[in-house]
Amino acid sequence: MKLNERSVAHYATCDSPADHTGFLRKRVERHHHHAHHYGTSYQRRWFVLKGNLLFYFEERESREPVGLVVLEGCTVELCEAAEEFAFAIRFDDAGARAYVLVADGQATMEAWVKALSRASFDYMRLVVKELEKQLEEACKSLAACRKSPRRSSSSGRKRHLSNPALLPLQEKPAILENGYSTWGSGDCGVGGPDHDEGQAKPPPLPPRRRSATGSTTGSPVSGLSPAMMQSPVSPDTVCFSKLHNWYGQEIVALRREWQERQERGHL
Repeated sequence: MKLNERSVAHYATCDSPADHTGFLRKRVERHHHHAHHYGTSYQRRWFVLKGNLLFYFEERESREPVGLVVLEGCTVELCEAAEEFAFAIRFDDAGARAYVLVADGQATMEAWVKALSRASFDYMRLVVKELEKQLEEACKSLAACRKSPRRSSSSGRKRHLSNPALLPLQEKPAILENGYSTWGSGDCGVGGPDHDEGQAKPPPLPPRRRSATGSTTGSPVSGLSPAMMQSPVSPDTVCFSKLHNWYGQEIVALRREWQERQERGHL
């Protein structure tokens, strides 16, 4: 591969953002006839990674790089060396150089290995292929959802029963105040109530039940049967007419008791 030295040097020092930078110690291994020739010592260099090009400078403030490694057809791996935190850039071609680099710490070494492993176009090609596959699967799933018929309202109702907060307005459980059910939002078959902004106005809450002596104790009236004292909170007592009849039974019983006391008082 032929590179224009001036263009490459300009790219190394221009204001384009770098993918990774830092100081590393470097030595070069040369392979000749299956023999390994190692450099005598490590050189501390300032490394700048841009795309798939790894530049290194003598100093951080240097204006021209002293070397360049094109990260294609290579592997980045940890290596056995006398120095700690060492890793190597090795190429598959016979006779190619291998660069042994040493970081200052474990975290620095891991960051460099990750950045260099992701720098090649081969890696980017695999990433793009995987993203295209995910996009294709997402488009197919979306098209299948658009073609499938909508679920019935009954299935949606069953799906939300486990979470009362997700229930539709007419399916929310009745709220009890003073032991009585407040006005429901279901449709009423007899005598529809007034509406305000689409919402039914609730009737006034009934007073607390009073005992035969007239004190507010919350105890049931003796004249009412157990069936009459059952709570109206059920699917059959959502309409106003049925709630009215249920409360009316209590009023009739109280009125009958009052009339009996009046008659006993005149005797």
